[in-house]
Amino acid sequence: MTSYFDTLLPGPSEGMLQGLPMTIHREEQSMTSTVFITGATSGFGEATARRFADAGWKLVLTGRRKERLDALCAELSAKTEVHGLVLDVRDRKAMEQAIATLPAGFDKLRGLVNNAGLALGVDAAQNCSLDDWETMVDTNIKGLMYTTRLLLPRLIAHGRGASILNVGSVAGNYPYPGSNVYGGTKAFVGQFSLSLRCDLRGTGVRVSNIEPGLCESEFSLVRFGGDQAKYDATYAGAEPIQPQDIAETIFWILNQPAHININSLELMPVSQDWAGFSIDRSVKG
Repeated sequence: MTSYFDTLLPGPSEGMLQGLPMTIHREEQSMTSTVFITGATSGFGEATARRFADAGWKLVLTGRRKERLDALCAELSAKTEVHGLVLDVRDRKAMEQAIATLPAGFDKLRGLVNNAGLALGVDAAQNCSLDDWETMVDTNIKGLMYTTRLLLPRLIAHGRGASILNVGSVAGNYPYPGSNVYGGTKAFVGQFSLSLRCDLRGTGVRVSNIEPGLCESEFSLVRFGGDQAKYDATYAGAEPIQPQDIAETIFWILNQPAHININSLELMPVSQDWAGFSIDRSVKG
């Protein structure tokens, strides 16, 4: 099925009309490529794994839940080569060991999708759990740092056309009540992406930060502590972004011509905006 983003990539007839540069781009896209995706057992990560498998990319998938990861790897193995890593991105030693021992055929990477992340709770800062804050920092910041640093040599070795795609959030740009540490971790992702891009100048490796708004996925159920009623109320009547929409966007970014870098891309459903500054009207002069 042709997606919207497919229409933005030139077809063979356009390549013939526009000459050699476009032909080179089409050849780059047809090469066997491998992408490393963290947090692949649900939501954006699972949808992204499916999208790249459909296009024939080889996959390295990480996840904490063994049964889910094994089932996904078995399913997608009918379409492409898949290597699963059952681990937590917060575990630096496990990440070091897994990446150092990637099997032949999966050790040359063209793409990294730093998707693993979470939000816990929507309480005001003064009511939050320090344990929840620490978990968000360890996953959204340190886990992303570990994965990126450990895979940078492999991405740089690929060079031209390699990509790092970090999954940020509009919460990193626009504060709202209850976003506190989660928003702070996603602001880090945005700034880290910009700084990393500066450091990688001359290597051919691209760095992008995608910043979704209201998306319907298991992510929110985790944030609400499994409260299905709160989850349902969040999305009621909103027509939110779906994981497949994010997967299509990520696939489009990683398949841009090698001379183009999508620095950041912010997405919201049409029903959402960033207006609504709150005012405390109980203040008396």
